[in-house]
Amino acid sequence: MAVIFAASHIGILTMTEFFCALFEHSFLQIALLAGLLASIGCGVIGTFVVVKRIAFMAGGIAHSVLGGMGAALYYGIDPLLGALLAAIIAALLIGAVRLQWKAQEDTLIGALWAIGMAIGILFIAKTPGYATDLMSFLFGNILLVPPRELKLMAGLDAGLLLIVALGYRQFLAITFDEEFARLRGVPVAFFYLLLLCLVAVTVVLLIQVVGLILVIALLTLPAAIAGHYVRGLASMMLVATVLGCLFTTLGLGLSYQMDLPAGSIMILCAGVVYVVSAMMRHVLIRYRARRYATVNYQSSIR
Repeated sequence: MAVIFAASHIGILTMTEFFCALFEHSFLQIALLAGLLASIGCGVIGTFVVVKRIAFMAGGIAHSVLGGMGAALYYGIDPLLGALLAAIIAALLIGAVRLQWKAQEDTLIGALWAIGMAIGILFIAKTPGYATDLMSFLFGNILLVPPRELKLMAGLDAGLLLIVALGYRQFLAITFDEEFARLRGVPVAFFYLLLLCLVAVTVVLLIQVVGLILVIALLTLPAAIAGHYVRGLASMMLVATVLGCLFTTLGLGLSYQMDLPAGSIMILCAGVVYVVSAMMRHVLIRYRARRYATVNYQSSIR
């Protein structure tokens, strides 16, 4: 008990120091805002990824993005714009693979994943200073997000929310039952590809926060934790967004105090909470099952 109290006390002091520093340093304010903006798309689109179980496809999209970033860097274009274009192209290709060649889906997505990474590394290798940029792309650096890119991230978030709001019923239908949606006249292929494009945009939002390597974790873990406690899709989105904001804020505060990579700390926080939540849920389900069995047994012998 004393250990828990001491740990919580240290955590409170750490976050207090972080929030005090937040008012003094503009780079921390930009980093926090970038994390919060990324959490919005993460919570909304991550819910679709978790419920529809397309994390592998999202991983293929995320790692294909490196090709676009490398090409943009080589030709002197904003890497984030290159990432956005590559992500959408990868999403459409992966979606077409899934719709047309289901038997070879995993292999083809894996091939696109590898090709995108290889193209990106080749372009970056031809660009001066490639090693530093490659590490930044792969593992992210939220402290180096340029202020101008906050506007792009906010615009991408606004676009995501608008599209999801307008097509919520259709997205809901294809997420839970594509065949039923097709029978109801929903253009399943169109909305499926659109959903993958939204995943692509969300991946771009998360790249500078946690990098390509960790992007799937932050995309799925908050939504997966939310799924332990709520069942409605809209409720999951809201809870996942709040959790994403908490993880990014906590990770940024701890990394500032301990001088460690912020993205890795964020993922570690999310991962620990997910494991604890999953264990608690498992214990609760077993407890309820035993209680239900006991009640039924007592009723049967009366």
